Amino acid sequence: MRVIAMIPARYAASRFPGKLMKDLGGKPVIVRTFEAVLASQLFEQVYVVTDDDRIERAVLEAGGAVIRSKKEHPSGSDRLAEACEQLEADVVVNIQGDEPFTETKNLQILLDIFKKDTDNQVDIATLMERFQNLEAAANPNNVKVVVTKNNDALYFSRAFIPFARDRQTENVYFKHIGIYAYRKEALMQFPKLGESMLERIEKLEQLRYLENGFKIRLAVTDCPTIGIDTENDLEEARKLWKTKRF
Repeated sequence: MRVIAMIPARYAASRFPGKLMKDLGGKPVIVRTFEAVLASQLFEQVYVVTDDDRIERAVLEAGGAVIRSKKEHPSGSDRLAEACEQLEADVVVNIQGDEPFTETKNLQILLDIFKKDTDNQVDIATLMERFQNLEAAANPNNVKVVVTKNNDALYFSRAFIPFARDRQTENVYFKHIGIYAYRKEALMQFPKLGESMLERIEKLEQLRYLENGFKIRLAVTDCPTIGIDTENDLEEARKLWKTKRF
């Protein structure tokens, strides 16, 4: 199985423009993310996909490989589909550019989903972790997921799901972690499907796959991810970087 990693990297992030070029321990955030993914040694190749000259220059100077995105895209999956069209791959892993603390363990768990899928039933693999408190689960910025007994996705939502009609219930709330692995043919289908109704309502691109009958399988991880979405996140990341190296 030939597996490649792709890191979509836009400069103009709506909540924190230019965050990928902010300094983290002497290098831009996007370079730290690239290095973390490369250090996993799980991929035939690691690419940063961008439409920005500054990001391209930083990654190339760090010895990385860059694919220029040719146009604007409504989602990261659309951008990756364009970028990997001519590349040889069985599985494409999508890691966000603002995840400099990406753990090898999580990437391995993700790929293990496909290794165990001997009948090739799974189209997309992704991760989830159990919420530690109900306050975090209620936050619409934290995406919830409910799954079957086989851990196949039933639904992703910003809403508080499943809804506990009886107040006293076990903690069954899982947070979706936005690292994806796609079979290449599933990724190439994504732009052709067009934006779906639920995707448009929830602003969650993975719902496009579910509405069109693709199978998304999840695995549970106890290794939390740390993204950089705000200035405060960046300051926390800088503090953490002083105590942890990748």
